[in-house]
Amino acid sequence: MFKKVCIIGCGLIGSSIARAIRKNNLSSKIVSSNRSDSINKKVLELKIVDDSNSDTKKIVEESDLVIIATPLSSYEDVILKIKDSLKNGSILTDVGSVKTNVMNLVEKNVPKNVSWISSHPIAGTEESGPEAGFSELFENRWCILTPSKKASDKDIKILETFWKKMGSRVDIMDAVQHDYILSITSHIPHLIAYNVVNTTLNVQDKKESEVIKYSAGGLRDFTRIADSNPVMWRDIFIQNKKNTSNMIDNFIVNLEDLKKAIENEDGKKLEEIFTKTKKIRKEIVKAGQDVGKPDFGRK
Repeated sequence: MFKKVCIIGCGLIGSSIARAIRKNNLSSKIVSSNRSDSINKKVLELKIVDDSNSDTKKIVEESDLVIIATPLSSYEDVILKIKDSLKNGSILTDVGSVKTNVMNLVEKNVPKNVSWISSHPIAGTEESGPEAGFSELFENRWCILTPSKKASDKDIKILETFWKKMGSRVDIMDAVQHDYILSITSHIPHLIAYNVVNTTLNVQDKKESEVIKYSAGGLRDFTRIADSNPVMWRDIFIQNKKNTSNMIDNFIVNLEDLKKAIENEDGKKLEEIFTKTKKIRKEIVKAGQDVGKPDFGRK
């Protein structure tokens, strides 16, 4: 499908893309660039890519597809490094979880002869690093494409086919809608998980053994989510601050309603809320976004 694909940032997502490309024979050559020499060495040892080094400007040359898989805060530095090395007619994409700011940033810097089509594969685990990646990560998961105004229909179709060949279901969405939807489905749940685990720290000093020993499914699953990459999620909340802030306000209102119902021993109100939320869980399973049984060692 491609002669050469360059992945900038070979962490969980980047290394999984490389593995999926190799598994599905989507490129003759796969290369990567990482700031850390140890990561460049690791991805070569694991045979994830054919070549890898920290000279990003050089290694992207002659790439038909370039994928930015670094934290959002690094995008400006990355695009300024590579913009003059991008191949005429190539496709530039990313895997970031927030789109509005980066769409504008990249579009004003990318050459006219390059199609900038942002991607967001809605897939991942709480683990990070090239060792954590696996080729099946994107199977039966959604990938949202957000094309720039200059992207050609032909290149949009090529990138859509690329993600589908790795097992994804693909949708196209504008940046504003993407950031709003993901603030609900991904960003606020992670923020809540971080805060729930952080709340346990207030009692951990006195009751550490009990807190760890009796961690029920609820706390255990929150700690799994809260184990996600801190730098990545720091950038997501800052980049999507307006939507995230609005969702926090909504969450506080609903939390106050729950608190009031508990204090008033309003069993009817609590049951109504719990029944309504139970329906959402069933719909998520029905839509194929999870399985209806425990899957604690998920990959």
